[in-house]
Amino acid sequence: MLTKSSAPFPATFKKRTCGILGSAVLLILIFSATAAVAATSVEPAVFTRGAEGLSPRVLAMALDAVSSARDHGISGKGDLLTVIDYSLPSTEPRLWVLDLARGKVLFHELVAHGAGSGEKIATRFSNVNESRATSLGLFLTGETYEGGKGYSLKLKGLDDGINDRAEARHIVMHGAWYVSADHARQYGMLGRSWGCPALPLQDAKPVIDTIKGGSFVFAYSAAAQPVLRASLASGSTRSAR
Repeated sequence: MLTKSSAPFPATFKKRTCGILGSAVLLILIFSATAAVAATSVEPAVFTRGAEGLSPRVLAMALDAVSSARDHGISGKGDLLTVIDYSLPSTEPRLWVLDLARGKVLFHELVAHGAGSGEKIATRFSNVNESRATSLGLFLTGETYEGGKGYSLKLKGLDDGINDRAEARHIVMHGAWYVSADHARQYGMLGRSWGCPALPLQDAKPVIDTIKGGSFVFAYSAAAQPVLRASLASGSTRSAR
């Protein structure tokens, strides 16, 4: 569901000081965001209130991935970061678009995973063509176009061996009829894509228009956490040329 807002993190989150992104995440972000400040060339606001459902560990990994990309000469918008946590079931909103400069959640959305990755919960991930599976890691958004799936956003995978074939596999962000709360209630899960992060039809365009043109997207799953950590440690981020 679209949750774009000009206000800071929703007021309901103030009651969750011991929740997912309460005081504990403040400590994490003091270290993670401080390290990322020079890399992003912006001063991210201190996140004193939470983004509902977003794990502080996943957010810290996303910031680390962006910092690593910058260290390897990859430029991108420093004020926006999209995080997807495929550890969560598809029936829960698991995509966040964060305004790092102002400390706001711009969107919190449902997002589908690939048919090759599992059913309600994604457990398998691939960089292989025809796998119809979701890829993890850090991506850079590109340009938009009108295609077979409607208004779509190109994604460039930045992690060698993990998502660097995203363009060849035609992995893009787009809207889909099978991504909705009604579909989740009726079938107990969202429909699945051929590997693309598909969004609700009514929300896809505003999300895409916000993050297009060179912002970072970080896709995570606890099922592949060792692989992602190894990628960050080895500095396998590839050039965005």
